[in-house]
Amino acid sequence: MSNHFYISFLRLPLLIRVLLIALLVFLTFGVIIHLLEPITFPTIFDGIWWAIVTASTVGYGDYVPRTLLGRFTTVILILLGVGLVSSYFITLATTAVTRQDALSEGKIAFKGNKHIIIVGWNERSRELIRKLTLLKFPQTIVLIDETLESNPVQSRYVHFIQGRSHMDETILKSNIDQAEKVLITADRGDDELQADMNSILTLLTIKGLCPHVKCIVEILTAEQVGNAVRAGADEVIQSNKLTSIFMVNSLHSKGDGLLSDFVHHLQESRLEVSSVAEKFAGKAFKDIYIELYEHGNLLIGIKRGEKTFLNPSHSLQLEKDDQLLIIS
Repeated sequence: MSNHFYISFLRLPLLIRVLLIALLVFLTFGVIIHLLEPITFPTIFDGIWWAIVTASTVGYGDYVPRTLLGRFTTVILILLGVGLVSSYFITLATTAVTRQDALSEGKIAFKGNKHIIIVGWNERSRELIRKLTLLKFPQTIVLIDETLESNPVQSRYVHFIQGRSHMDETILKSNIDQAEKVLITADRGDDELQADMNSILTLLTIKGLCPHVKCIVEILTAEQVGNAVRAGADEVIQSNKLTSIFMVNSLHSKGDGLLSDFVHHLQESRLEVSSVAEKFAGKAFKDIYIELYEHGNLLIGIKRGEKTFLNPSHSLQLEKDDQLLIIS
């Protein structure tokens, strides 16, 4: 029984062990001084108070041993207690610094919920994190990357995890079960096909651990889009295709930068997908457009099944299963 207690004690954190030993010393010397000088220390609590004050070198002087044996006990307590108290505070400071370093280096698991997980550190994820942390009500972000040595963002809303994103251990540290969404960005430093394969491998790992979490994955090559969908991607972003569309529009424009201005303003707004309200079913697109516009929202199209219609005919009647594409 005593051996089991000793092993359990050794398994406790160092800070807890030092604190328990110090408390035991204070209790022991408090009882001893009470027994040696019951008049000066009428209760055990008075003795414990004296032991704590003496060992911490505060020395208020409200309780002072009168006998030679009592003073000899005080000397032993000072020699023993000061070392214990100093060890406790040194251990406390060391633990705090060690934990802070581990947190910065991405070694601490995330314990929160309703967070966004972003896989990969690059210019796109940097800009995205910056915008998300500047929102009025920021959402906690968990950044996963294996190339970084420490958290690149000094924000209390960003938790960094260092490790390979296709490893179960790394993904589990992000508390994937409680996550709201996952964004997997492509590593443009690699070969594009290899980058897509790494993204799909990460996607498979995440969906294998938590099938219900919504995953958005960036794919660079068009031929890997189907594989990403088969792997469980809820949404695929073809960043190269988006870039080429932007370039084509720029080439066909008159150099007035209208597309750049539009994209810039779109950054300050939000594109939302909303189900058709019961009161909108059967109404014309134009009527719903006017009603939403009066509330500061811009209706740009509808999504019907697998098809998306941008700026459809104003007379088009909406169905109850349609979804509205709104810039708010």
